Amino acid sequence: MFDMKEMLKKTKSAQSCLRNADTVLKNKALECMADALEKNTDSILASNSSDMEKAKGVISDVMCDRLMLNSDRIKAMADGIREVAKLPDPVGLVLDEHTRNDGLKITKVSVSLGVIAIIYESRPNVTSDAAALAVKSGNCCVLRSGKEAFNSALSIVGALKQGLKNAGLDENCINLVGDTSHESANTLMTANGYIDLLIPRGGAGLINACVRNATVPCIATGTGICHVYVEKSADFEMALNIIENAKTSRPSVCNAEEVLLVDKAIAERFLPLVKERLVDRRVQNGLIPVELRLDSFAASFIDGKTAGEKDFDTEFLDYILAVKCVDGYKEAVEHISAHSTGHSEAIVTSDSEASRYFTQNIDSAAVYVNSSTRFTDGGEFGLGCEMGISTQKLHARGPMGLRELTTYKYVVYGNGNIR
Repeated sequence: MFDMKEMLKKTKSAQSCLRNADTVLKNKALECMADALEKNTDSILASNSSDMEKAKGVISDVMCDRLMLNSDRIKAMADGIREVAKLPDPVGLVLDEHTRNDGLKITKVSVSLGVIAIIYESRPNVTSDAAALAVKSGNCCVLRSGKEAFNSALSIVGALKQGLKNAGLDENCINLVGDTSHESANTLMTANGYIDLLIPRGGAGLINACVRNATVPCIATGTGICHVYVEKSADFEMALNIIENAKTSRPSVCNAEEVLLVDKAIAERFLPLVKERLVDRRVQNGLIPVELRLDSFAASFIDGKTAGEKDFDTEFLDYILAVKCVDGYKEAVEHISAHSTGHSEAIVTSDSEASRYFTQNIDSAAVYVNSSTRFTDGGEFGLGCEMGISTQKLHARGPMGLRELTTYKYVVYGNGNIR
């Protein structure tokens, strides 16, 4: 029977092993973890096949895509770990220093957080991404997978532990919670003394539960009601390409577009092009069409479903797009400010003043001008991979890479100084 307290104790005790590991040893561990992941591809795929079989008819096809692994995805996971190994070590950096008149030297140095817990749902690749970032930043990690991905996560963690042992590190630097019940999540939320930071990755329900109930430090991540606003001066072809990419390239992820705002001045000309690109053309090409949920103004130009009361406050994670027409960029900013989750927003425009106003007044972690929101990602931002996308402002914001998994302490050097 799984013993949560014993697992937490083992993880906590392994912290000294990583704290004393230098950059060379941590990078060696990451390379060994990547190698072990690839060597265990067959067993990981077998476990994932079991998860996929159980998930059929239980979760949506889009969510099944998040859950599914194949050889290419496992190789990408291993390559992601190797990319983290190439990144600069975030630990031991002198962030600031000064020497007082009496000779006392005060230095501010980056250090690891300690033990990080990650609660996530149906994305097996989070397992390796989180473990890699934790090891490189000198943190132990406790992984708590959702039940849909548990067998996959178990096989992945088994391979990663083997990699740690091959490098000469304590395998308990990485541990997986062997219980996917709500009770295990609640235990992590209140594991004071064992957990230094809790990061939930998943839907709004999970994130809100952690933020409300956690007594350990917690970072809100992930929920993405991302907007694309097409301002009246926008290049139509550019706007259509951005909208299509932001909505359809991978609708199940948090940086996918959920709401399209269109300037009323161009709605009559532009909206039919949106429908042609996202609905008609996709049907012709045998692709899943996007279901358009329209406000009353948009509905006067194209066919679609009438937008419901909650559609502009919903993270669909599916081929569904809420569409609203606004009277200029200031109204667009007002709407986004009222409905955004603080993740990623984009404006498509050729008007420099519209761009300036939008970027200055949108208070989200990532604000784009003439670009898809799909770039809000640790890998795309040059962080190797990410622990999650923070939608809060304190400690970390946006994609959380290595630097965001450290804190700092003051190390003070004296020569018998007294006050």
